[in-house]
Amino acid sequence: MTKRVAADGLFISLSLVVSYIEVMLPIPLGIPGVKIGLANAVIMVLLFFSTWQRALGISVLRIVLAGFLFGNPMTIVYSLAGGVLSLFVMVILKKMEEFSAVGISVGGGVAHNLGQLTVAVLLMENAKIYYYAPVLLITGTIAGIAIGALTGVLIKKMPKQLF
Repeated sequence: MTKRVAADGLFISLSLVVSYIEVMLPIPLGIPGVKIGLANAVIMVLLFFSTWQRALGISVLRIVLAGFLFGNPMTIVYSLAGGVLSLFVMVILKKMEEFSAVGISVGGGVAHNLGQLTVAVLLMENAKIYYYAPVLLITGTIAGIAIGALTGVLIKKMPKQLF
């Protein structure tokens, strides 16, 4: 039990550090709110080596802590919507056993963006916000490819003893 608590602390800390680094990195695309989602690589590693429940717990803790440390309450709402939907899509795709880490990550990236977009539509009470969907689908796919490729490398290199 002590080993797992220590490992979970490590995963939460690592994902928080990566989240902070990502907040500090400007993405010069001219598209507001677009991030690559580097912390998702940590969550995907957990999906491959542990349980989806553990990945969910660490993801939710990271989102809430990062929101309080680097964002605001609305950041938490948007991130939770995207993060939880993304995780469940990735769990389903992983269980299908037909997708690589890249395919699973692309599904998660697109789901994350659609979850956040849906929250924006509900909060703003304006369905026209969905016009932004094509841009988010493209950026979610590109980010998903990048994070999936990174995760593919990580799952080959990670020591299994951490899990």
